[in-house]
Amino acid sequence: MSEPLVKIRGLKIEGRADEEWIQIVNGIDLDLHRGKVLGLIGESGAGKSTVGLAAMGFTRDGCRISAGTIEFDGIDLRSVSRAQRRALLGKRIAYVAQSAAASFNPAHKIIDQHTEAPTYHNVMSKKDSEADAIDLYNRLRLPNPDEIGFRYPHQVSGGQLQRAMTAMAMSCRPDLIIFDEPTTALDVTTQIEVLASIRDIVEQFNTAAIYITHDLAVVAQMADEIKVLLKGDEVEQADTRTMLSNPREDYTKSLWAVRSFTRPQKPVADRNSTPVVSVANITAAYGKSVDVLHGVSFDIHAGRTVAVVGESGSGKSTVARVITGLLPPREGHIEFDGKPLAPSYKQRTKDELRQAQMIYQMADTALNPRVRIKDIIGRPVEFYGGLKGEARDKRVAELLNQIELEPSMYMDRLPGELSGGQKQRVGIARALAAEPKFIICDEVTSALDQLVAEGILRLLAQLQDDLDLAYMFITHDLATVRAIADEVVVMKEGRVVESGPKDEMFKPPHHPYTDLLLSSVPEMDPDWLTRLLDERGVDNLGDAASARIDT
Repeated sequence: MSEPLVKIRGLKIEGRADEEWIQIVNGIDLDLHRGKVLGLIGESGAGKSTVGLAAMGFTRDGCRISAGTIEFDGIDLRSVSRAQRRALLGKRIAYVAQSAAASFNPAHKIIDQHTEAPTYHNVMSKKDSEADAIDLYNRLRLPNPDEIGFRYPHQVSGGQLQRAMTAMAMSCRPDLIIFDEPTTALDVTTQIEVLASIRDIVEQFNTAAIYITHDLAVVAQMADEIKVLLKGDEVEQADTRTMLSNPREDYTKSLWAVRSFTRPQKPVADRNSTPVVSVANITAAYGKSVDVLHGVSFDIHAGRTVAVVGESGSGKSTVARVITGLLPPREGHIEFDGKPLAPSYKQRTKDELRQAQMIYQMADTALNPRVRIKDIIGRPVEFYGGLKGEARDKRVAELLNQIELEPSMYMDRLPGELSGGQKQRVGIARALAAEPKFIICDEVTSALDQLVAEGILRLLAQLQDDLDLAYMFITHDLATVRAIADEVVVMKEGRVVESGPKDEMFKPPHHPYTDLLLSSVPEMDPDWLTRLLDERGVDNLGDAASARIDT
C-alpha cells in the first residue's frame, strides 16, 4: 500500500489547568490514506476533536502538543513555520466545525466567506469561485442555490448554514478534510443528502477524511475504519464491519448499546383542561416576505412534553420565536393558561416573560464565555426573583444541586472550563432560575454524545415530574422523541402535517412525510445508506459536481 497521506506517531497533547499542564491525549498513532475515511468516536472529553485538530498541526488555546510526530504528505507539521502551515490550511487541509453558527462571521454574506480561501490561495478568481459555490450549494441540496449564498448567516436555518460550511470546506478541493460532527445540526432527511455528498467528494477527488462523531449509526455509513477513544487513550481500532459486528473492548460494546432511557407516554390530556400554552392558527412571516408559518395549531399541557419534529426550514424554531414574542404573528394568537399573550415580548409583563424560558441547542454560543457560572445563573435569579448577595448565591447553589453539579466546584468556573454536557446543564439551570411553567428545549441533546445526552434527558424528565413543567421539545432526533415525548407534532414547510400521541405516531399508517422521516433514521448497518439511496432512486448525489480544479 502507498504511504499514508497523514501519519501520526506517539501523539501526546497537554491542556493547562490551574497553572499546570495535564496530559489529555496519551500517545495516539494514526494512519490515513487518500480516498479513505477514519471515524473517531467516543464520549464527550475522549479527545476526538483534539486529535482531529492535531492532524492539521493545530491545537486550541490552552493546549499544546508535547510529544510525537505529525506528517501530512511527508511534511512534518510540527517543524514547519507558521507561514508554511497557513499555506496548507484551507487549500490542502480543510475543517468543518460542529457549530456553523459560531464559525461564520455574522457581518459578511455567506458567499463572500466561501470565496475567501480560493481567492487567497490563488485557486480561482472570485467570479469563478462564486460560480463553483453555487454548484456546491446545488450538490448539497441547499434551497435556492443561486441566491442563498448572498444572504447573511442569520438569514438561513442552522441546517442550511451547516451545509454551507461543508461547501466552503470543499471550495479548494483539499486533500484532507476534518469533519467535526458535521451533521449534528441536521434533520435526518437533510443528513442523508449531506452524508451522500461527503462520501461522493471523498470518492471522486480521492480525498482523505477524518470523521469525528458521537453518532454511531452515522459513522457506520461514512468510515472505512473506526478508532475508539476514551479519556485520551486509544481503546481499539478496526475496519468498520469488524468493529460493528465484533467489538473487543467492553467500553466499545457500551457505546454500541442502544440508548436505554425511554419514558412511557403519559395518558392523553383531558380535553376540558386548560393548556399551559395554546398555539392557535398562527401564520407568520419574516419582514414583508412570504409566510413561513401557515395556520399552525397545537396545545401543550402541564407536566407533558410535545415534540415538534421536521426537517431544516420546516418552521420548528420559528414557532418557538412566535411563542416567546420574538416574532409577532401575522394571524392567529398565543394563549398562556387560557389568557391571550401579547404578540411581542415588548408588550408582555415581567411575569409573562418569566413563565416561558428556553434551553438552547449550542451551549457554547448560549453562555457568555467571560461570565462565571454563578453570575450566568444568578442574573435571572436577581431579575425575576429580586434576590441579591447571599440570598442570590444560595438560590444559585440550590439550582446547581438541582442539575446535579456540585456548587463548590462549579460556581466560580467559566463556561470554557466545563464539558459540553455540563454547559448544557448550566443552560437548564438558567432556565429554571426564572421558575417558569413552560420551557422550550431547542435541540438540547443534538450536540452531545449518546451517554451524556441520556443523562440530560433523564434530568429533564425528573425536573418535569418534580416541578410539573410543560415542555416543547424541538428536535430532529426521532430516538429522542421516542425517549421523552408524550405527543408529537410533525411540521413541513411551515405547516402541521400530522400530530397525535407518541404511541400512535410511531405506528403505521403514517402521513407520507412522517414515513419519510421515520425511514431516514440511520441504522447500525454500513450498507444502510447505499440501500436507502437505491430505494429512492438516487444514483449519485455528486454527479453534478464540477471537475476537480488542477491547482
